[in-house]
Amino acid sequence: MGSLTTTNYETIRVRFDDDICFIQIYRPENNNTINDILIREFSDVLDQCEETAKIVVLEGLPEVFCFGADFNELQGNDDGSEQDPEPLYNVWLRLASGPYVTVAHVRGKANAGGIGFVAACDIVLCEEKTIFSLSELLFGLMPACVLPFLIRRMGFSKAHYLTLMTQPIGARQAQEWGLVDACEENSENLLRKHLLRLRRLNKTGVARYKRYMNKLNDFPSAAKPDALAANIEVFSDQENLDKITRFVETGQFPWE
Repeated sequence: MGSLTTTNYETIRVRFDDDICFIQIYRPENNNTINDILIREFSDVLDQCEETAKIVVLEGLPEVFCFGADFNELQGNDDGSEQDPEPLYNVWLRLASGPYVTVAHVRGKANAGGIGFVAACDIVLCEEKTIFSLSELLFGLMPACVLPFLIRRMGFSKAHYLTLMTQPIGARQAQEWGLVDACEENSENLLRKHLLRLRRLNKTGVARYKRYMNKLNDFPSAAKPDALAANIEVFSDQENLDKITRFVETGQFPWE
């Protein structure tokens, strides 16, 4: 039996089981959305994982993995300051290229920025009733920071289609398109089987392999300046911000 340590943060729950780190996004009262505190806490845990973790498992809640940006926080940002997308992008870069195997265990709904967490991971597992979606264009936004990771994982045309249509897709469709590697009705058992196999790897070998793979496909790193600029552009558009405010206050979508 390995050593087990648990740490509670404000927005995530963290558990170390020897060299496996389990990070659970835990904002049940906010639909597991992303805010600045979550990004900071996530970065702090990944700092710890640099030396100690061989595998990082990312999970959400049974009903929702992660639903993207916290519109309430965006709407409350009325001091004229500009949203900075770089810290979140850097978290995804670390998941994609860090010296550990990253596994996304996805249940429930994954939307918008939640897809960024999924696409950045090395291995994606989900339960059969999981739903994936990119809703940004409905608000005049775009998944600018998600797309470099999504394109690397599932290809340009499928990422393009998913973005334009804004329609949710199921787990089997996501697996066919390359967003998901494996899915089962009992995803907990699927995760367990993968971890049993991944435990056989050693951290030095994993770290070397990840460095090499990042050189073979460095698209997220190369695309970073353009992704950040595009994100800032759409979130600086007052018309888009008005649509977000209306949605937060009334629950009405832009076309309603």
